[in-house]
Amino acid sequence: MSRFFSSKYKALTPYTPGEQPQDMKYIKLNTNESPYPTSEKAQRAAAEAAKKAQLYPDPECRELTEKLADMCGLSFENILVTNGSDEILNFAFMAFCDESCPAVFPDITYGFYPVYATLNNVPYTEIPLREDFTIDTSEYYNKKSTIFIANPNAPTGIALSLSEIEEIVRQNPDNVVVIDEAYVDFGAESALSLIPKYDNLLVIQTFSKSRSMAGARLGFGAASRELIADLNTVKFSTNPYNINRMTMAAGIGVLEDEEYTRNNCRRIQKTRAYTVSELKNMGFESTDSLANFIFVRHPKRDGEGLYRELKARGILVRHFSKPRLSDWLRITIGSREEMESLIKTLREMLGGN
Repeated sequence: MSRFFSSKYKALTPYTPGEQPQDMKYIKLNTNESPYPTSEKAQRAAAEAAKKAQLYPDPECRELTEKLADMCGLSFENILVTNGSDEILNFAFMAFCDESCPAVFPDITYGFYPVYATLNNVPYTEIPLREDFTIDTSEYYNKKSTIFIANPNAPTGIALSLSEIEEIVRQNPDNVVVIDEAYVDFGAESALSLIPKYDNLLVIQTFSKSRSMAGARLGFGAASRELIADLNTVKFSTNPYNINRMTMAAGIGVLEDEEYTRNNCRRIQKTRAYTVSELKNMGFESTDSLANFIFVRHPKRDGEGLYRELKARGILVRHFSKPRLSDWLRITIGSREEMESLIKTLREMLGGN
């Protein structure tokens, strides 16, 4: 840290992304990327858009926004497209949180929430998950705060039902409830259908996971016109050209190839079920994940030890040092072949058990 670094950021601990080592070729099961390539239609659209890269992109992302609105059953004014879902999360902390309206989120969830709170000088409260890693929804009633819930949650993969989400929104009529649906397409139920009913609900999704666009950085939020107007005020006060031409074109291409996305989601769900079954046969315990990853532990093996040995054998998974999580591993669902390699390697490590 230099002597010029602002004192307001001295307490800031940055988010730690999944490691991307370059020392050898790994089976990468640590960052929840899709094992399948971006839609060919999207790739062609991005390549065509690159021919006009000398021109600024549309700051309203009108064509992409209209397609998203149609997909969500909403209007243009109900959608904001952003540079990954992380950007709109930051916008939400900026727009809807302050000293008089703190943030609330689970103590085990997406690691960026406390980072954004600290970055924006927002007081926050972390509500502990139950022992089984589930959310006690009653703990989120009448909080007089802006609520952030990842559904399915990360890194557990456990999802709340739509009725549980709705009750949280209903019980906080004077505060914004943000539902972060980065992994919703792998078996959970989206809260998008609730937006016409509640003016305090913001639903956030990403193109990174189910739509195979992690490297393009594209996300969006859906909410009442008034909430989207607030978020647009923040956007146009920071970076009006936040989506480049190539990403915007690729996003349109992906939405025009929806069956490709749906088919990939079905394949990942099938591979997830296969992997959980095989790991349970080896003695692993698993949460009931509805995401494109699983959260597992072995009662006789140390989590960090398993992570390090897998890495030494060319397989990356995610390990967390937080005390309640230290024996657990978050494993991305890759291709069937990648998961078979993982299972074979773990059998060897566990002595064939």
